[in-house]
Amino acid sequence: MKTLVNHHHHLSRTHFYSPNLSNPSPHLHLHFNNIRPTHPPLCLPSPFTEMHSPERLQRESWMLPTTTTTHSSSNDIALQLPELKRLLQVLKERRGRDSKGGSFGNRPGRVSLVGTGPGDPELLTVKAIRAVEAADLVLYDRLVSNEVLGLVRADARLLYVGKTAGYHSRTQEEIHELLLSFAEAGANVVRLKGGDPLVFGRGGEEMDFLQQQGIQVKIIPGITSASGIAAELGIPLTHRGVANSVRFLTGHSRNGGTDPLHVAENAADPDSTLVIYMGLATLPSLVAKLMHHGLPPDTPAAAVERGTTAQQRIVFAELDSFVDEVKLAELVSPTLIIIGKVVALSPYWPHTSIDDSHVRKMEEACL
Repeated sequence: MKTLVNHHHHLSRTHFYSPNLSNPSPHLHLHFNNIRPTHPPLCLPSPFTEMHSPERLQRESWMLPTTTTTHSSSNDIALQLPELKRLLQVLKERRGRDSKGGSFGNRPGRVSLVGTGPGDPELLTVKAIRAVEAADLVLYDRLVSNEVLGLVRADARLLYVGKTAGYHSRTQEEIHELLLSFAEAGANVVRLKGGDPLVFGRGGEEMDFLQQQGIQVKIIPGITSASGIAAELGIPLTHRGVANSVRFLTGHSRNGGTDPLHVAENAADPDSTLVIYMGLATLPSLVAKLMHHGLPPDTPAAAVERGTTAQQRIVFAELDSFVDEVKLAELVSPTLIIIGKVVALSPYWPHTSIDDSHVRKMEEACL
């Protein structure tokens, strides 16, 4: 494997990979440190629902007055509540008619918490597709790709409940009440979440709330970002003789700070793989803590923006230069971080790979 570091000019090791384009080979983007990188490198629209995206406006046009031409975060709820109430009333009336006709109209609806994977619509499970196609109302997060939302029936309703840093279209409590209200009205409600609903997706909170209210909840798992993105890059999260365990961490901080909440001394295990979700903002503190607790500075690391989509961008570096390289590439959310010796097993790792004979010796030691 070729080494991509020029020791005379110190090139950044930024690897841009676009798996869904017609050319499946990776795009290698090298730049000198004094040259500002193009951002994003492929100038493609986001595969996800951004706060004021035209796709979101089009999906939610049923809720907005026809005279509305702009969409402001300050009046989201005020604009949408009248139409939400009308939709709720329609569902209740339909349930009443079904009840008089002797059908199952007296029964409450159900809620399915559905994981959609890391972004590539081809990673959606068959069960998830069937749930989406059967939905009356779909509440979806930001990290559900536009292609997945294209599977929703034309007569179903979509409602964005996504969250980004500094902007929550709905509080978690409001999401709970929306799910409950429409399920009680007899609707088949699908709650779409990126990745897996029970891996840093707050799906457990929603399930617990609804079950306490007597609502039937079905969990349909999705491929979590750690698995989907690692597979895309050819990184085995565990590997005999290299990594005997894997740990998923959240990079979230308390009250929007820069210090990650859950990085303890035992996370700095050189024989384990760390996968950090939502860790871009707290990355400098996280890396400093890991090295302080003994993780070697030459530990391989990768940061993957918008993994498994056509807009995927990757930064590979050793831990001691990782923060600087990520900053230079100007990665944005969502970005997944993978730290551990297994990263060097990726065919796209731009440094000298782990010596094969060394790997074999470590594997034999485990026999």
